Amino acid sequence: MAHILLVEDNEMNVDMLSRRLERRGFQVSVARDGAQGVALAQSEKPDLILMDMSLPVMDGWQATRTIKANSTLKHIPIIALTAHALAEDREACFAAGCDDYESKPIRLPELLAKIDQWLGQASTE
Repeated sequence: MAHILLVEDNEMNVDMLSRRLERRGFQVSVARDGAQGVALAQSEKPDLILMDMSLPVMDGWQATRTIKANSTLKHIPIIALTAHALAEDREACFAAGCDDYESKPIRLPELLAKIDQWLGQASTE
């Protein structure tokens, strides 16, 4: 069972995403800010991270840079989740170290396909 770390401060997004991911068989951990996301990435070493970019305490850009700078974590795929949908916002996510990008509002089928691609699984939904 793949382990996904969801770093998200919006309660509705946390509820919807965690329920849908768990229903697909993923183990889900939740961090409510970037600093907690970094700490959970270090302690739990998830298989994939979904990173909101607009977070309290430490934003998603800094959290991603911190995770990717850690030699034991840098291999973990990070998918940016952000309402910032302009091309330059997408490029900023990649520049910070994100491996993929999904704009908000989240289109679940597209996000699940990206998760499956990064985890090397066949999509079942």
